[in-house]
Amino acid sequence: MIGSIDDWLILIVVAVIIFGGTKKIPELARNLGRATGEFKKGQMEIENEIHSNTNKNQIDYMKIAQDLNIDIKNKTIDQIIGEINEKLKVKEN
Repeated sequence: MIGSIDDWLILIVVAVIIFGGTKKIPELARNLGRATGEFKKGQMEIENEIHSNTNKNQIDYMKIAQDLNIDIKNKTIDQIIGEINEKLKVKEN
């Protein structure tokens, strides 16, 4: 019974040899490598965009805190946001 990835890989290689000949194997491997590379490139771009957006939001909170004269040393972003909210509530009243 075919169950593991290795079994499937062997089956695919045998099928390619039977139906496509041995000349197609390097082309197939090259295309598989390119597809894998493109997938990893896309994945890295998405991760970089997520990290970039996260950093932009943190910078904005830091600037707002500084504009409101809030001390940001040794505080987490959540603590800074809490102090910004408190300061803005005081100004509203």
